[in-house]
Amino acid sequence: MASKYPVILGHEAAGVVESVGEGVTIVKPGDKVIPLFLPQCRKCSTCLSPEGNLCILSDVTGRGVLGDGSTRFRCRGQPVYHFMGISTFSEFTVVGESAVAPIQAAAPPEKVCLIGCGFSTGYGAAVKTGKVTPGSTCIVFGLGGVGLAVIMGCKAAGAARIIGVDINKDKFAKAMAVGATECLSPLDSQQPVSEVLSERTGGGADFTFEVVGRLDTMVDALASCHMNYGCSVMVGAPPSTQKLSFDPMMLLTGRTWKGCVFGGWKSQDDVPKLVTDFMAKKFDLDTLITHILPFEKIQEGFELLTSGQSIRTVLTF
Repeated sequence: MASKYPVILGHEAAGVVESVGEGVTIVKPGDKVIPLFLPQCRKCSTCLSPEGNLCILSDVTGRGVLGDGSTRFRCRGQPVYHFMGISTFSEFTVVGESAVAPIQAAAPPEKVCLIGCGFSTGYGAAVKTGKVTPGSTCIVFGLGGVGLAVIMGCKAAGAARIIGVDINKDKFAKAMAVGATECLSPLDSQQPVSEVLSERTGGGADFTFEVVGRLDTMVDALASCHMNYGCSVMVGAPPSTQKLSFDPMMLLTGRTWKGCVFGGWKSQDDVPKLVTDFMAKKFDLDTLITHILPFEKIQEGFELLTSGQSIRTVLTF
């Protein structure tokens, strides 16, 4: 993601309101909340559309400031910039009123923090953006935290067959545990993975999900869904400076290619509902959390991530 430096990173968290500014009514000091990297101003054309969720106040281009154009962080007299409007790798942060969702007081922050991005993005990609149907065949490229949440969403929607794809076979057991029916590595065949998957599914899957953020896997995912009625959902964030090249005939035959931001959820409306569903045991977040570390060991958390040893590492203060 683009960013302006110096910056306080982080966009997936849960916390407690310390204080509020003048005119703030949606939360009060002491409320348990989830910060929203995708705000909901309720006024722009996207917020007013029943199908939209990419609010005009979202900082996806890396401006590094809040909705009013200001930065609220300073160090040695110089401005420090915000990341996606919430900057959660910090003991304290400042967010706009449209970028926070109050949640029920009993919700465990060390678990529901995942609803701030990873879980919601993957789960929603299946149930809301892709609209997976009962009895369907789904393929998920990338078995990290978001990919596993996609699998959970596919299972919840009633998919009959869910194929996980990753070059790291250590991820397969976890994928099977959350709902995958089979897994494969593209490195195990000389054939292009889309051809392997087409053969396995008898002509392509009903739904495919790219949850890696690589150009080659985006095209592979599109090619792996059925050429006429298949739907491929792009979930992984693509490299910001690269362009995609693909055969347009893949779309002309009838495939649907969809983008997905935060699972299609309207953040302030839907995050509290997802927390309520978690508290009602409609889905499990424990399977996605592999490590819990004190904030001081954040570098160790990133090392676990880049080495492929973790799914989600939760940092605590």
